[in-house]
Amino acid sequence: MSSLRITATDALLIIDMQADFMPGGPLGVPGADRLPSLINPLCELPFGVIVATQDWHPAGHVSFVGRGGPWPVHCVAGTPGADLSPALAQAHVGVVLRKGLHPDIDSYSAFEDNDHASRTGLDGLLKDRGITRVFVVGVALDYCVAATARDAVRAGFATFVLPDACRGVRQTPAAVLDAPGMEGVNQAQAADVLACNQA
Repeated sequence: MSSLRITATDALLIIDMQADFMPGGPLGVPGADRLPSLINPLCELPFGVIVATQDWHPAGHVSFVGRGGPWPVHCVAGTPGADLSPALAQAHVGVVLRKGLHPDIDSYSAFEDNDHASRTGLDGLLKDRGITRVFVVGVALDYCVAATARDAVRAGFATFVLPDACRGVRQTPAAVLDAPGMEGVNQAQAADVLACNQA
């Protein structure tokens, strides 16, 4: 459990905890509204940096059904649906990273767009702050959380997904975390991280 002790070389990546992804939103993730009860206490731990991501799409984004994409209109830049959930304690969030800004390219990962050509600069920001390990929470586990975790490993970070502080759209946590391409992604429970750091 001592390996879960949080220090200034750790980062917490809070993925897409936005109004449109909460139950009742156009792309609501079941149970996402229960996540702040675990994520907010994590934000109290001594992470070197806490990053919250936002889908921040232009109107007519390529991911929307109207353009042949798989998703209903969601998280349009500047709309209330793109706001971070008011239930999320944001006082400790040091960086807000917006992704999916290009009208013709989607961006699941916090590190790069889906074309693998356009990067967000997150890896450089974390390395500049001396971060060596990242903990990933939020929604959706089977899309943006998984993509972020895979890219964090590729960028050289020791990477933990906290499944109890995530919710998925279609797949169970076990199916996501055991899938090909997730090699090198560790998992731990947020409850265990909290317990370890309160000892």
